[in-house]
Amino acid sequence: MARDILAEELERELKPALLRGWRRRCPSCGQGPLFSSYLKVRDECAVCHEHMSHHRADDGPAYLTILIVGHLMAPLLLWTFFEFEPDPLVVATIFTIGCVALSLYLLPRLKGAIVALQWAKRMHGFGGRTA
Repeated sequence: MARDILAEELERELKPALLRGWRRRCPSCGQGPLFSSYLKVRDECAVCHEHMSHHRADDGPAYLTILIVGHLMAPLLLWTFFEFEPDPLVVATIFTIGCVALSLYLLPRLKGAIVALQWAKRMHGFGGRTA
């Protein structure tokens, strides 16, 4: 019986936490903002006071952003260039703006999801109280 209670205490829902992180909200309560600036994770949630300073997102969000943007934009670039045969300068300009915009959109969302994954799996010091 005590073992079941302990297992429930340790269990944190992964999918809701990832969705909260994607929305740049606290993975614990979903109400407080996760970031104090563009990519700076708050030390503590303003609503539920969950401690966040020990996250270790490091280069993961940047790597995933490059991976996703590259896999979306490279085939689209080739298809556009061979299908419509536009001026290369026009293609370079449009796809540069598209890559930068998509990267700026994805980077904080992927960082939020990685912090939420660490929270849900109790990695890197997130093993404190449950939500």
